[in-house]
Amino acid sequence: MAGELDRGQVGELLRDGTLDVQGRLVEASNATLLCAVELDGVSAECVYKPVRGERPLWDFPDGTLAGREVASFLVSEATGWDLIPPTLLREGPFGPGMVQLWVDVDEADESQLVDIAHPDDVREGWRAVLRAQDEDGDPVVLAHADHEQLKRLAVLDVVINNADRKGGHVLPAPDGRVLGVDHGVSLNADDKLRTVLWGWLGEPLPADVLDELGELRALMEGELGAALDEHLTIKEIQAVSTRIDRLLDTKVFPAPSGDWPAIPWPAF
Repeated sequence: MAGELDRGQVGELLRDGTLDVQGRLVEASNATLLCAVELDGVSAECVYKPVRGERPLWDFPDGTLAGREVASFLVSEATGWDLIPPTLLREGPFGPGMVQLWVDVDEADESQLVDIAHPDDVREGWRAVLRAQDEDGDPVVLAHADHEQLKRLAVLDVVINNADRKGGHVLPAPDGRVLGVDHGVSLNADDKLRTVLWGWLGEPLPADVLDELGELRALMEGELGAALDEHLTIKEIQAVSTRIDRLLDTKVFPAPSGDWPAIPWPAF
């Protein structure tokens, strides 16, 4: 099984294994297929998003959503934060598309990382993001955990300019890790950050995060920038560097720009 493989072996399995479509994730807006992948007796589950199943988006006219998913993974890998499951482009049953290792989610209530709850039910230590009313007019709060990996995911979303960080796109893995999925509408050159992870707004970035962002910025001038060139425009690659520079300069979690809705809807 994939859980017993190292990173390179998982990549080989996803790249060279035989894909067998098991079903479709019907809640996804683009074609998203659950597959079994098998190579030399080793198997795992994965998500396959064929390019031909993508709906055109007027504000993401260049490249493919699949390519943006892969580019987001490449940036995540370069940080060393391990926040996105292994992701790559390959041929599949319905043509080229993104393939990403399936993540089993820890479904225990205490593992949940983002929630909408009555103000009295928000967990101690959680970060409130938005106060609103539900359909019955009762007060509710959108909040998330104060978790170190979740904090890094919030920083990664700034770097990749994630336009759709819903609560359902934050996955608590059974081994305690935090993982993010669904990055097809990321890495636009224009500011489009929409996320439920605003709980650290205006607070200083941790010193180790700043160090790691400095290393990421250096990689943008070499191997990472070259790898992103396969999936993004020159302007979009330059914008990644600009966003990193801004974080290194301000040294704080940024505020919403005001030019774009700050929170995706629905939030889950």
